Amino acid sequence: MTRPNLRVRVALWLLLPLLLLLAFDAWLTYQRAMNAAHAAFDRTLEFSLRSIRDGIRLRDGRIEVDLPYLALEMFESNGGGNIYYQIREEGGAVVTGYPDLPDAKKAPAEPYSVRFYDGVFRGRPLRIAMLRLPVHDVPSAQTRVVLVRVGETIEQRQALAREILTGSLQQEFLLVVLALGIVWLGVARGLRPLNRLSAKVAARAEDDPTPLDTVGLPSEVAPLVDSINQYIGRTQLMQLSRRRFFNDAAHQLKTPLAVIQAESELALRDSDGVGAGVGVGSASCGEDNPSGNRRQGVHLRRLNRAVQQAVRIVQQLLSLSRLDADSGYTVKHAAVPLHKVARSVTLDWSPVARSRGIDLGFEQDERIEVMGQTDLLAELVGNLIDNAIRYSGDGAVITVRVASENGQPLLQVIDNGPGIPVGERDAVFERFYRSEATQTVEGSGLGLSIVREIARVHGALIALSDAPGGGLVVSVLFPALEPA
Repeated sequence: MTRPNLRVRVALWLLLPLLLLLAFDAWLTYQRAMNAAHAAFDRTLEFSLRSIRDGIRLRDGRIEVDLPYLALEMFESNGGGNIYYQIREEGGAVVTGYPDLPDAKKAPAEPYSVRFYDGVFRGRPLRIAMLRLPVHDVPSAQTRVVLVRVGETIEQRQALAREILTGSLQQEFLLVVLALGIVWLGVARGLRPLNRLSAKVAARAEDDPTPLDTVGLPSEVAPLVDSINQYIGRTQLMQLSRRRFFNDAAHQLKTPLAVIQAESELALRDSDGVGAGVGVGSASCGEDNPSGNRRQGVHLRRLNRAVQQAVRIVQQLLSLSRLDADSGYTVKHAAVPLHKVARSVTLDWSPVARSRGIDLGFEQDERIEVMGQTDLLAELVGNLIDNAIRYSGDGAVITVRVASENGQPLLQVIDNGPGIPVGERDAVFERFYRSEATQTVEGSGLGLSIVREIARVHGALIALSDAPGGGLVVSVLFPALEPA
């Protein structure tokens, strides 16, 4: 799912209102443009009215009209629009022109005054100028009032208004684009403190408990940083409580488990010695109930194995808790001779391997050193050998090898056992994972999880592959030791 972009959101929130304002302003601009066009073209209509006025006479009681040359020329040269005129007596008949030309709702009150109004003639809108003109006949001393109308279609006015509107819209669109660009850059600049904060948080170490610094951050971001610092503090308290719980639980469990193991071993030893002890009572007791003693010995041996497994699980869980990424555990790095650690651990596990008829060997190509912690590296090697002994089977051949690959230290544990299917090689590093093929083998499913965590804190990579001729190769590749 695509994450929303703040700059895009701000731009959209600004764009929609700006478009609405632009549409409203376009309407206002068009109205102003039409008013300007009317003001310009109305002067022409008024001029034509006054030209016609000079050709109107009252003679012998009759109105005579002689259209001046200028008026006729204007009618003929009006390209793109039509001109209509009408001359009629006030309250009387039409003298000349178009008789059905729309009339004004109210005639001009003052003589020689001009009134402009809009109308529709033959389905087309008109702009009409109306003049109230008194006409005098001096010989007869008569005066009549004539209404002169000149109407013009408004195509030219609309074209002029559209031209003005187009120019205005182009400028306003450019301003909108510039405004959005400024907003985009402004938001980007405003987000720089957040980007710096994000980079600072991303660069922090996993176990860094120090609060974030609010110096240089805007006041709007300070509450967010304060909340993050509070969360870091709560997380640290939770981690401390969890570590304290694991440590206390481990220490509390170690002693009773050790006591139970010791007592079970003593009881098992006593049970195995029943019937062979000194004294009549012990001999008779062994003779009276030999099958019960054997069953007791079986139960004690099972109890002893269960206690040993519980002790190992507690130790492994304690190791995992210590090595967990959230535990805050810091490895004390120093130059460690990996070949010596691997050889020593291999020797320690030799008696266990011999008891199962396993040939456990060690190979070393050269002296190999890594940066790490000796006890953790020993635990890593021990877990790998333990896993190989448990799952490769009696009579297997296991080789611990230390070498160098392209200048990087390499630790390998190779066995000729059944191996691990390719589809399960990622899952075996999960805690408590046991495949169907290993359910009958005694174990907890934590060994490889501990190996993975130890490799992680050492910056090493783990790989599982097939051994030549069958079996499994566990390879741990460490970072190269930087020259002093």
